[in-house]
Amino acid sequence: MARTFKLTNDQPLASEFKIDYQSLLNEQQFHAATQFHGPVLCIAGAGSGKTRTLIYRVARMLESGIVPDSILLLTFTRKAASNMLERVAALVGAQGKAVAGGTYHSFSAITLRKYGHYIGLSPAFSIIDEADAGDILNFLRSELGFNRKESRFPQKKTISQMFSKANNLEKSLTEIISDYYPQFAEHSEDLGRLHDEFASYKLKNLLLDYDDLLIFLHRLLSTSAEARNAITLRYRYVMADEYQDTNGLQARITFLLAGEGRNVMVVGDDAQSIYSFRGARVANIIEFPKVYPDCRIIRLEKNYRSTRQILDAANSLMESAEEGFKKNLTTDKTLGELPARVRCEDEQEQAMFVAARILELREQGVRLDNMAVLFRSSFHAYQLELELKRRNIPYVKWGGFKFLEAGHLKDIIAHLRVIQNPYDQVSWLRVLLLIEGIGTHSATDIFGHIRQAANPYDLTAVKTRTKALKGLQTLSKMLISASGQVSAPPARLLEMVADYYFPILKERFDDYPRRFKDIDQLAIIAGRFASLSDFLTDLALEPPKNSVDEALAAEQSEDESLVLSTIHSAKGLEWHSVFVIHALEGRFPSFNSL
Repeated sequence: MARTFKLTNDQPLASEFKIDYQSLLNEQQFHAATQFHGPVLCIAGAGSGKTRTLIYRVARMLESGIVPDSILLLTFTRKAASNMLERVAALVGAQGKAVAGGTYHSFSAITLRKYGHYIGLSPAFSIIDEADAGDILNFLRSELGFNRKESRFPQKKTISQMFSKANNLEKSLTEIISDYYPQFAEHSEDLGRLHDEFASYKLKNLLLDYDDLLIFLHRLLSTSAEARNAITLRYRYVMADEYQDTNGLQARITFLLAGEGRNVMVVGDDAQSIYSFRGARVANIIEFPKVYPDCRIIRLEKNYRSTRQILDAANSLMESAEEGFKKNLTTDKTLGELPARVRCEDEQEQAMFVAARILELREQGVRLDNMAVLFRSSFHAYQLELELKRRNIPYVKWGGFKFLEAGHLKDIIAHLRVIQNPYDQVSWLRVLLLIEGIGTHSATDIFGHIRQAANPYDLTAVKTRTKALKGLQTLSKMLISASGQVSAPPARLLEMVADYYFPILKERFDDYPRRFKDIDQLAIIAGRFASLSDFLTDLALEPPKNSVDEALAAEQSEDESLVLSTIHSAKGLEWHSVFVIHALEGRFPSFNSL
């Protein structure tokens, strides 16, 4: 007798779930956590438990029998995705860690290494950061003779910003120069030529910058039906967090990933869009219902963070918004102080007031690290910093000189990138210039030999000054050995580079013992990764956040420290007491934003 099987897509009964979702989530959150199929737009007001909702949504999907690696969670930072999935795993077990999660850029890097061959992209590409891009632009600018112009040609950082803005705003370079850099209008033609040379250089040397990762992923999804089908068959459920901070290209990537299944949920708040200067397009969240007219719109409006007094002020501001989704944030926290507006005559009086009030709060038992001073631009805090120092109030200013911007660490990373990609010219030049007797011209000549050589790491046939030969031979020996072990753990490869680099470090820096400790720290980070490619990709996309300033402050201060931060760095965080300085027309926001 034949057996009959009945296939169903129905979700399990509530009694079959290990987690009591209905009692752990409010009504709006529960609705968002249980709608898996079809397009969903979740408008999540500030402090409304958005992260909690996403965590329980993923847990619910897994408990409903959805395969973990068919779920894709795109977040603003990889750390956010990692933290969410760890909390999912705490709820439903190890399968929570099998869910795919990361930023658009990290997802692009992973996907392009696997499927990039469909559009002719080698999986051996290297990812360059802003500093690397600047060095390449400087080199090309010099090669093209633009440094010798009579009128001032834009600097490498400005050029890099121009090119990136054109990509993120999806405008022509000519439009960007006209709208944002009119002072360089006379150089439009030369900048266009430099832009083309930059693109050719990256292609020739197997390099992708941050913008390229998105551009190439979009090209892959939109032009290769075979790749698109493979990717959308794998990731059947797509979630995008902080959707108000995506640009136009990221939105189109999201739609392509959703594919014919259309199981896509975007989460965000049009009232919290603060990254337009980076190309973020708040219209993405507003236009989602136009792309998916049948989408379900769910509003999370209960705030768990702030008091009624704070929300009244926030709701009042949002009422005057000309476009977007109307929402009214509510809370059960009825007791609280009214927000205070303090009028100061000048920056000195403002600094004195803030410092004095911070000391008062500290006397009342509020820890310094539970207080923050926020501002739009870093220079707005200079006067306050002087006052804090005068009163011996310890503070940490978020930003500053980043860990991986230190020269000795960039040297180590350049060697590792050469091991990964033997045709990375920027990294080769940095490596070669460390050898005594080699200058910019000879380094360029040596790279010409490397590009033509059967073994790019064999430098024995290179003709150069006698003074440089021994250094080249030592470098070649290390690189040949390391490249033969390229599949070894990245910590082992870093150890090989560090052993070679130590005599150079000792010669170049008086404080080499302290700097070598930084290399040890980098080795610890490398130990978390299985492959050199994964390690270098992670460093390029999400380098360690701590700055030298923060590290020194942590070492030197026995007490807790006040936080000074830009608004952008403080997004999503909270403190007991917050001061917003320079709340003036033209400064907060700037005239350019009005």
